[in-house]
Amino acid sequence: MLLVDAANVVGARPDGWWRDRPAAAARLVDALRLALAAGRLDGPAVVVLEGAARAGAPEGTGGDLRVVHATGSGDDALVDLAAAAVAGAHPVLVVTADRALRDRLARTGATCTGPRWLLDRLDGPGRLDRPGRPGRPDRPDRPKPG
Repeated sequence: MLLVDAANVVGARPDGWWRDRPAAAARLVDALRLALAAGRLDGPAVVVLEGAARAGAPEGTGGDLRVVHATGSGDDALVDLAAAAVAGAHPVLVVTADRALRDRLARTGATCTGPRWLLDRLDGPGRLDRPGRPGRPDRPDRPKPG
């Protein structure tokens, strides 16, 4: 199971998400659904939304993606979900860069990776909309030091 710390993943890209947290959450949920459908991610996947971000996507399951609204701490919800999945003999990969959360998740038996791993899969091959990507039309490739 892929478990996504939505707040941490959204916060990893300074694209103005703080101006509209629900819209940022909706973009992440949509990107997860597309990546799962395209085979860039293996399901099932669970994304945890907390605070104002919960308004960005309804709670529930659609296809390989389950949206969970944390009623309290998103970190607590992530740890509880990881522990339950591991106890059920399901391998769990959690996407977060939060060091304290990673420590808690390690005690459940879950494995962690950072947001860049997920963002690269959400963007998908051939996407040119991230700054600094080779071939971006409005930004020439940088020469290699040498």
